[in-house]
Amino acid sequence: MPSGLAALLDDVATIAKMAAASVDDVSAAAGRASVKAAGVVVDDAAVTPGYAMGFSPQRELPIIRKIAIGSLKNKFLILLPGALAISAFAPWALTPLLMIGGAYLCFEASEKLWETLAGHGDGETPTDELALSSEEQEKKMVGSAIRTDLILSAEITAIALADLANRPLATQAAALALVGLLITVAVYGAVALIVKMDDIGLHLAERPSAPARALGRGLVHAMPIVLAGLATIGTLAMLWVGGGILVHGLHEYHFDLVPGIVESLGHAAGRVPLIGPVTGWLATAAASAVVGLVTGGATVAILHLVPHKKRPAH
Repeated sequence: MPSGLAALLDDVATIAKMAAASVDDVSAAAGRASVKAAGVVVDDAAVTPGYAMGFSPQRELPIIRKIAIGSLKNKFLILLPGALAISAFAPWALTPLLMIGGAYLCFEASEKLWETLAGHGDGETPTDELALSSEEQEKKMVGSAIRTDLILSAEITAIALADLANRPLATQAAALALVGLLITVAVYGAVALIVKMDDIGLHLAERPSAPARALGRGLVHAMPIVLAGLATIGTLAMLWVGGGILVHGLHEYHFDLVPGIVESLGHAAGRVPLIGPVTGWLATAAASAVVGLVTGGATVAILHLVPHKKRPAH
């Protein structure tokens, strides 16, 4: 009996070790996949605060909560099953899907740059939006934010899946679920803080403590700068990530001219003494961003500059 108990305890210990190793494997895989998707995460965090702006302060956090719930539904009900199905039945489709998503990121970033340079949309409010009630406008903005999140989350999922392609299906599922949960909590937690930063500042500005008042005024004044900075970082991140995906895809299909140039620039910049790893990464990211800008810029030029034939009037 003691020997049987010892064998049972030994089996339990073995199972526990295997479970711990599996958890460690999932955690490590999720961590690496999250790092690979960091550029899109930055853009997600930069884009989302705009959807809660223009509403009363009491509605800002409920709006962010609705978008976050929609994001979780996107990830767990649509993207996770789809990603696992691709991994199991059509792994060959991952690279072209990634490249399509990367091209879309490049287009969206280039579109933002075009609108900024051309000055489109400043000071204009569509008539149909003016006609909407506050509740209808909130519903419209939440729906738009969730659709945007679906696109960005799909890209995050695809990038993460590419890094998990050689893992067992169960590990892929667990790691993708963990990545989706962590990124959603991180992004929308940060978005909630950003959106409420001016309210926190106003609250601190009313405190009797002089340092608290100074900090509060600083937060209020910093709000526009933070939002503008996030928008810029998000656009650059989209170009870098999208261009990098395209470069990697070209390499996968053995079109090595552009990937070779990007790699050569990275190696050359990496020879700088002491800070070589940093300059090498920056050069690779900048070269990838240029690839993204050329790709996205060409698409934007076709859409905006090439004349379109008008439909005949009926």
